[in-house]
Amino acid sequence: MSNLLWKSLVVSPAVLGATLLVSTTAIAAPTTTTKVSPAKQPAVTEVAQQPEILAQTTIDQVNRYSNEGNQNNSQSQVTSVSQFSDVQPTDWAFQALQSLVERYGCIAGYPNSTYRGNRALTRYEFAAGLNACLDRVNELIATATADLVTKQDLATLQRLQEEFSAELATLRGRVDSLEARTAELEANQFSTTTKLVGEAVFAVSDAFGGNTGDNNNTVFQDRVRLDLQTSFTGRDVLHTRLAAGNAQAFSLRDNAGNPINTAEGTQTFEVSSTGNNSVKIDRLTYEAPIGPAQVYLAASGGRHSHYAAVNNPYFFDTTDGGNGALSTFASESPIYRIGGGAGIALNLPLGKGGGILGNSSITAGYLASEANTPVLGSGLADGDYAALGQLNFSVGDRLALAATYVHGYSAAGGFLFNSGSTSDGTFGDVQVGTGQANILSTTDASSSNSYGVEAAFRPSDKLSISGFVSYHDITGFGANDDFDAWSYGVGVALPDFGKKGNVLGLFAGVEPYSFNRPGFVGNDKPYHFEGFYKYRVSDNVSVTPGVIWLTSPGQNSDNDDAFIGTLRTTFTF
Repeated sequence: MSNLLWKSLVVSPAVLGATLLVSTTAIAAPTTTTKVSPAKQPAVTEVAQQPEILAQTTIDQVNRYSNEGNQNNSQSQVTSVSQFSDVQPTDWAFQALQSLVERYGCIAGYPNSTYRGNRALTRYEFAAGLNACLDRVNELIATATADLVTKQDLATLQRLQEEFSAELATLRGRVDSLEARTAELEANQFSTTTKLVGEAVFAVSDAFGGNTGDNNNTVFQDRVRLDLQTSFTGRDVLHTRLAAGNAQAFSLRDNAGNPINTAEGTQTFEVSSTGNNSVKIDRLTYEAPIGPAQVYLAASGGRHSHYAAVNNPYFFDTTDGGNGALSTFASESPIYRIGGGAGIALNLPLGKGGGILGNSSITAGYLASEANTPVLGSGLADGDYAALGQLNFSVGDRLALAATYVHGYSAAGGFLFNSGSTSDGTFGDVQVGTGQANILSTTDASSSNSYGVEAAFRPSDKLSISGFVSYHDITGFGANDDFDAWSYGVGVALPDFGKKGNVLGLFAGVEPYSFNRPGFVGNDKPYHFEGFYKYRVSDNVSVTPGVIWLTSPGQNSDNDDAFIGTLRTTFTF
């Protein structure tokens, strides 16, 4: 075969395509490169390097095509070069491509054999179409059917290669650089199965109202969570979450200026705070499907709200941090904060679509807060624990209902709503409610049976209404240790209020309370009112100003109302 044929074969189809298509200012195209196997070609004549005076517009066009390739515009397939309205039939390149397309049965257009027919092509886009035809020509030659390729076609390819050697060098240089960078990333990547999801919360807060305002100062607090999410099958996820923070809750004061033993007004970013920005593992869980069921395993930091549907959209944040309501009370029903730690849970669908059960499922879980301790009175089954059962219903995508039952056990000195904190007598571990509803017997163990109903209704895409009611029956193993507690609340959220991604939220309810407990003063309901506006600055930054208003702190109307104002900034990455 002639020397012309050999020279044509030794050049990559992508390279030839790029060269051919840079030939006119009206033509266009590619980012992919297909190389002929070295075993199937003779010695290569090296292409000349790009002169330093090459116009910057060449690189700009390559960059523009790369960006255009990421768009999701509708596409239509092209089978004839005559469909390229911006390439004139009088162009010699047009005639060459027409011959290749219509005689060799290849398709002109994008590397995926499609073409956006609703706009003009760039020079490098047109090259992508030719690339497909060059692949076809090389295929014919490699399969001993070279007689189908005419010398005239090879001469055209050779002419284009020589005329546009500078542009060819530019494209080859960019491809080589890209391959080198890709190889470096692959060699130094952290993991192919793990991604990092992070959240950093900055919050400026202050408390106002009577003695509470006099005994608190303006604070600037933070909390950071780094969640390493690893998948081994593509359907499972291992959460390894590190947390650090310096946030502390405000001290609510009674009418005499003394601290009130209450967790009212606790904010979400104060949960799991280490107090001094020291780092700890606050979640180590694994979730995976087994048959129709979704299984949840917690080795540390397990929470009922990790696996159970809380039905409180726009107020509940899956990280319990910086993207939902300001307070822990408004974010989810207090029933999900009974117990926590290590254990197992599963979600099992019961029905789908029609039938009596409709779209329903059952959730069951068991979490022990002292599962790692082998001493008597602790461990997985002999220490503090909480077992949850929940029945879930949904009607389309507008209404969701859940009925929840939690049975809990706590040793002496424990608290009801502590999310799995051990019974060490520290009220600061409590995350919601008054002392009357939280403090269990200090001398004997206690068990609890809690019942709750949660509902969420979305009448339109711009309105969401959700709420909950919970009742808690506590039985102490000592004298006069029995009591019951109640809590309820309702929230209204306006998503995309003012701007897509923004949320205006209003919440009102009564934090967990208990009446007529011996040794406690106060039988008034502790109302909680909250309003916040989450403003989305960007996909990764939001600013949320808001106010929490607490009436009758400590269940005592003699105490002045307390107000907490917060400006929260959340960075997610």
